[in-house]
Amino acid sequence: MAGRIICFVPYREDAQAAATVAALRSEKPVVGIRLLSTAEDAPSEALGCPVIKVPGLSSTAAVKAIATHSRGDYSLIFTKYTSLQLVHYSLERMIQLMEDTGAVMAYSDHFASVDGVLSQAPKIDCQSGSLRDDFDFGSMLLYRSDILRSCAASLEADYAYAGMYALRLAAWRRGELLHINEYLYYDVESDTRASGVKQFDYVNPRNREVQVEMEQACTHHLKEIGGWLEPSDFEDIDLSAGEFGYEASVVIPCRNRVRTIGYAIASALAQKTDFKYNVIVVDDNSTDGTVDVIKSFLGDEKLIYIAQDPTWHAIGGNWNAALHHPGCGRFALQLDSDDTYSGPDTVQKFVEAFREQNCAMVVGTYRMTDFEGNMLSPGIIDHREWTPDNGRNNALRINGLGAPRGFFTPLLREMNFPTTKYGEDYAVGLRVSRRYRIGRIYDVLYNCRRWEGNSDAALDVVSVNANNFYKDKIRTWELAARIAHNTER
Repeated sequence: MAGRIICFVPYREDAQAAATVAALRSEKPVVGIRLLSTAEDAPSEALGCPVIKVPGLSSTAAVKAIATHSRGDYSLIFTKYTSLQLVHYSLERMIQLMEDTGAVMAYSDHFASVDGVLSQAPKIDCQSGSLRDDFDFGSMLLYRSDILRSCAASLEADYAYAGMYALRLAAWRRGELLHINEYLYYDVESDTRASGVKQFDYVNPRNREVQVEMEQACTHHLKEIGGWLEPSDFEDIDLSAGEFGYEASVVIPCRNRVRTIGYAIASALAQKTDFKYNVIVVDDNSTDGTVDVIKSFLGDEKLIYIAQDPTWHAIGGNWNAALHHPGCGRFALQLDSDDTYSGPDTVQKFVEAFREQNCAMVVGTYRMTDFEGNMLSPGIIDHREWTPDNGRNNALRINGLGAPRGFFTPLLREMNFPTTKYGEDYAVGLRVSRRYRIGRIYDVLYNCRRWEGNSDAALDVVSVNANNFYKDKIRTWELAARIAHNTER
């Protein structure tokens, strides 16, 4: 197997890349190393390696430059400016498994170093629904060179940011992206932020230009595989269906939120409307005093309290309990037990949006705040990537559809939420968007309060992987349904 890999390593200066170059040179399968530099004044050679100038490491130009120099049987792309160290015979192992399976690209678990402390960094399998542009393959990717060259040649769009994303989508269309669940290298982790901070990167307004390109790349991929839906081809929705005593219900599922539930309930009960609405609080066997707080509001006739039985419900099951309660209104509006509405007109604006936009679901705009209500970065999240001309397709790439959310109750009673504590709203949103229009409100309606008690504030890697794998699975199921839908037409 010796002598088969050309390696591509980001380069800023000798000191930054020297350890990685030395590590790769010591590997028998490596026959060449190329350095990638974004600096205009970069030398033509450094550390005894040719330097390839590219406008950006993730650009289409970088992909095509790599393809031009990928003359080995395999091309190893290292994606970080930090140092890489390989486990003994790891490259031989990757080649072996790629040849055994016919995979077009391979990635593996690895060890991560944070301030000198090593920890395990397991990855997850890449599915057909792994359309997120932030899917974590790790920093070492091994492509079959012929596949890389073919994919690079097929890239027509000149992306500044989405080139590497478009490359792996094109590779997926040609074969398996193989996850080797063995720890094959050591990496330095450069992003040490908590999971609750990282998850909002894709909605940060500063990343808007990046997101536009990622959407374009994903849309092209969906068209290539038959999963793209015509943006305006929706079924009509009859908003007058059913008999309801209330026009709207604010639904607040909760478990052990003694510190926050009172604020959420008070915010919901303070709404001003020109129609009847109520507030349905579903408690899932809290043990911390949450129930006492809920009961303190029972003097308000608008409040309905549902106490769940001790079986498994999670957030999705709590939503189903509210939706199927005879007191649920025509429109069911989300309010998490951590959060508050931004003003007394949120419920009114929701119902007006349903009527004006004739849609089965409405997504609003929220403001990130701390526990005291002070705005946090990235500030106001309006999900403008959900556009009328492509929102239902881009929904398969992004990791959420925004908040607050409102649903047409008769439709949701047919669909139901999955009985899970994560991704339940995303699953419903994708399914709704397959057939029906989703409306938008760009006014701030909601305060998303971040604090140490948030369920997603600081998850360990196993929990993050489980959440990401499940959302990818939701996308996989939905993508299959959309391809079948298009095939049947």
